[in-house]
Amino acid sequence: MARSQLTRHEEGLLKASLLLANQEGVSAVVLLAERAYNFREIQSGFGEVRLIVASDKPDVIETANKDDVNLVPLLEEPETRQLQLVSALLEAIADELVKSGDTIIALYAAYEREVLDTLSVIDLSEHLTRLTSRDLQRLETTVPLETLRLVVNLAVEIGKEGREGKAVGALFVVGNHRKVLAQSHEQIHDPFKGYNKKERGLRLARVRESVKELAQIDGAFVVSAEGLVEAAGRILDAPAQGLTLSKGLGARHWAAAAISKTTNAIAIAVSESTGTVRIFKDGAVVLRIEPIERAMKWSDQEQDAEITSG
Repeated sequence: MARSQLTRHEEGLLKASLLLANQEGVSAVVLLAERAYNFREIQSGFGEVRLIVASDKPDVIETANKDDVNLVPLLEEPETRQLQLVSALLEAIADELVKSGDTIIALYAAYEREVLDTLSVIDLSEHLTRLTSRDLQRLETTVPLETLRLVVNLAVEIGKEGREGKAVGALFVVGNHRKVLAQSHEQIHDPFKGYNKKERGLRLARVRESVKELAQIDGAFVVSAEGLVEAAGRILDAPAQGLTLSKGLGARHWAAAAISKTTNAIAIAVSESTGTVRIFKDGAVVLRIEPIERAMKWSDQEQDAEITSG
């Protein structure tokens, strides 16, 4: 496979990265790569500083694997550079390639299409470092990890950004979609009805944008384990008897708890008032995510004040 040659400016950025890494105690360099470089040679030049290659390009991913360097594959459909970088950092943390308190250098093409032109020094704060593999693995029994990350990241974006300047709540039910559909009913005409699988996949940026827009309507999004939006605007009919939730949680959260209990699906509820994302499994909150600044923070759910539905 042909390797792309580094430009003079790219070589200068790599030298500057090494200098900064030695001065600032940097533990890793995250390279958001659009082209397949000689990654083994780049890693050799960094010495003890870990190189992490992040990319959505198949040839780059293949080359990084052949060169035996740390790799973070990104979603297939390109997003903004900022979102790609945040995604790369979250995935690197989830894979435990970087950890709490680390300082990293990010190299990426901010202005050019493919040529590296920007260097950023980033301190990984607690807002990022609470996302760990251990947290996610707890939920992988029902939903594949990749699908779960897609939906959770989308829920966090909705909680943080809202829509058109207004706060928005949302509810996703992921996995066991046939059972979920059987225990729910249509409130509005389903906007995803009639579209083929390729047009309903959450890996596509345009589908995620459509979900953000449709989050303003009532009802739940039903997502298959493969990451396909099976339905939107569904009213969940699962009974809430025998559930215990924190005081103050509303109907959306009770519905999420109930459907996760009766179907063994994973339910993800976004609070309209706070933007907090709660993940439900087997009728209980197992993770709570507080969208803070430009990142996200995962924490174990503490149920200090509880109420029970008989």
